[in-house]
Amino acid sequence: MTSPRFSVIVPVYNRRGEIEDLLASIVGQCGIDPSIVEVIIVEDGSTEPCGDICDKYAGNGVDIRYYYKENEGRSPARNHGMERAEGEWLIFFDSDCVAPEDYFARLNSNKSLDLLDCFGGPDAAHESFSDTQKAINVAMTSFLTTGGIRGGKMSMEKFTPRTFNMGFRKNVFEKVGGFREMYSEDIDMSTRIRNAGFRIGLLPDQKVYHKRRLDMKKFFRQVYVFGKSRITLHLLYPGSMKAVHLLPAFFVLGTIAMCIFAIVWSWLWILPLVAYLLAVGIAACVSSRSLKVGLLAVPASVIQLGGYGLGFINAFTQKILLGRGRDIKEEIEARRGK
Repeated sequence: MTSPRFSVIVPVYNRRGEIEDLLASIVGQCGIDPSIVEVIIVEDGSTEPCGDICDKYAGNGVDIRYYYKENEGRSPARNHGMERAEGEWLIFFDSDCVAPEDYFARLNSNKSLDLLDCFGGPDAAHESFSDTQKAINVAMTSFLTTGGIRGGKMSMEKFTPRTFNMGFRKNVFEKVGGFREMYSEDIDMSTRIRNAGFRIGLLPDQKVYHKRRLDMKKFFRQVYVFGKSRITLHLLYPGSMKAVHLLPAFFVLGTIAMCIFAIVWSWLWILPLVAYLLAVGIAACVSSRSLKVGLLAVPASVIQLGGYGLGFINAFTQKILLGRGRDIKEEIEARRGK
């Protein structure tokens, strides 16, 4: 039996509805021989397993394999899948993603793939998503909120593939090893791949639809962790931090300063912040073609910058200024990965 070209690996933890949508989108791919794709779902100790959903979509031409393991985190789950993959390319989606119906047809015919060892693609909001999901997507992808660093054509740092839409050749895994159990493990993995001399590139037409968090509270917790993990990455890879990574912290400190000055001296001090948020709202209205999404994108952008900035400031204070916590390599090893 011929091995598939693409092995899709998805870790999942209590996300039955999301997995059903993702599998439906993969099984429904058009323009390709389904035998070139295999799907490996790794259930990471879920209390609400999705094995029955995987069985439902198996037998539609796409080989779907389901594995259940004890809860250890996303990285060990992905590594578990990679060890069992048979494809030339290992493709990673998050469980809250949906693949466009021509995703694999585009990828299979993309000549740029022959020149790369690792690729990443952008994420977008599907028209069926809620207005809050669309607003969060705007906040995470807009150049005005540093979203441009995530993988668009305009980028303020080297392109870094993320596991919501990422792939690399199997020989990359054999040389570099698996994901480490840490926050921003995909950035860590991409950095290790680049440092090993492999070729990394953006495939701008290979988008996925990314549902992200369903409410602003969960979104805040997510970006707060992202901010903290930037300090972890800085300690692991000295020199990897760029000026753009400091912007959310400056946003937090600047907003606090403007509010204090507006109260103590003059309300005019708040105008730069108002002008910035107005620009964010207008840009969001234009890109989404929705007034409601544009309005919701303003608080979403404040949460994106503020949450990231607060996490960054907290970790910078604790780990760099005060020197608290374990050595970063010991911390990673303690999370079951190297």
